[in-house]
Amino acid sequence: MTLLILHRNPMEPFPYDRWLADFDGDVVILAARDKFESFAEEIPTTNLGYAHFETMDFRDDALVLKRALELAAEFGTKYVIGHHEGDVDNAARVREERGLPGPWTADVYPFRDKALMKKLVQKAGVEVAPHTVPQSPEDVRAFAREHGFPLVFKDRAGFNAIGLRILREQAELDAYLEEPLGDVLLEAFVPGKMCHVDGLVVDGETVLSWPSQYQYDLASFGSDPGARVDVTLDPDDPLTDRLIALTDKTLAALRTPGLQNHGFHAEIFHTPDDRLVLCEIASRPAGAKVREVFKTLFDVNLAEYATRLQVGLPIPAIDRTPKRMSGQVLMMKRPGLIHEVPRTPEDAWVEYFWLYAKPGQVVPPAGGSSDFLVAAVASAPTRADCERRLRELGARFVAQTKIGDAA
Repeated sequence: MTLLILHRNPMEPFPYDRWLADFDGDVVILAARDKFESFAEEIPTTNLGYAHFETMDFRDDALVLKRALELAAEFGTKYVIGHHEGDVDNAARVREERGLPGPWTADVYPFRDKALMKKLVQKAGVEVAPHTVPQSPEDVRAFAREHGFPLVFKDRAGFNAIGLRILREQAELDAYLEEPLGDVLLEAFVPGKMCHVDGLVVDGETVLSWPSQYQYDLASFGSDPGARVDVTLDPDDPLTDRLIALTDKTLAALRTPGLQNHGFHAEIFHTPDDRLVLCEIASRPAGAKVREVFKTLFDVNLAEYATRLQVGLPIPAIDRTPKRMSGQVLMMKRPGLIHEVPRTPEDAWVEYFWLYAKPGQVVPPAGGSSDFLVAAVASAPTRADCERRLRELGARFVAQTKIGDAA
């Protein structure tokens, strides 16, 4: 009995050997080579104690699928896991082609195809932005005439805000339409702050769910030189129960019999006129440092629990009451030669700290919304205290970071 893991993440946050210590079988990992350099990890030269460990270029999904199927056949795979949004489709296809347990393509498709997702949740009474899948430049112009600017373009099955474009005027749109459209979803812009709700589904029922609110624009990952704060909401915040209820309604609209045990990450706009508008939802544990935020809140690692559930292992009972508030502060990579990096914080309320570059290193611009230079998770008794601490820490990081011209 073998578990095949498709892994488009750094290894440090995913100690599968510890999570699966009681798994009665072998673990085979196929990992994305570029993630090691991006997250300041050495590319392994051994199997790291697993039955098999190899890396490859994950930019060509067809080649990744081919190699995953070869490994599944070679090692007699029974389970397949892929916790990154970019691996969800291939994991499902391997299961389906080999008749393995877990979600197949039809089970994950409503979460991967943003147009289908919005169609299904709208039928269930969940508000989404006006949208279309344009087939021509004229379709785009007609949508612009009806809904005005800004316009939001996103890859229909994209992730990490890669390919996300917000166009604010006609000249930008004209320039955009000079290139082929591709398979994109076009949406009207929704004003307001973006919230996210993360949690865990066990046997088709939500057993843990909690909201947070981004204090920054996700799409600005390539141009934001500052600290980006994301903080959980208090239990008595008026939005908390509303966001959790909307996420439950969304999950119910998309769930299939084949998708029973998984993490989730929903993104929801809170508009100035107090509406909640679904942006999108994923059927896997959140990225960035949400795993560590939940560990601070509930002593639960969503990726660990999802991993165990998907291979039939038990998880501990979950206390749904947060122990404290938590959040993350992030700085994106920006191009240049690193002269100075932030020092490791010594504050007792800093729960986790990561540094993904060192002085003397030349770094490229951020390639997505999870391509960090530095990150930390903090805690506090309340959301207000936590946000204050995160902003203080972020200001410190900005002051301690020096990046110059690579030339």
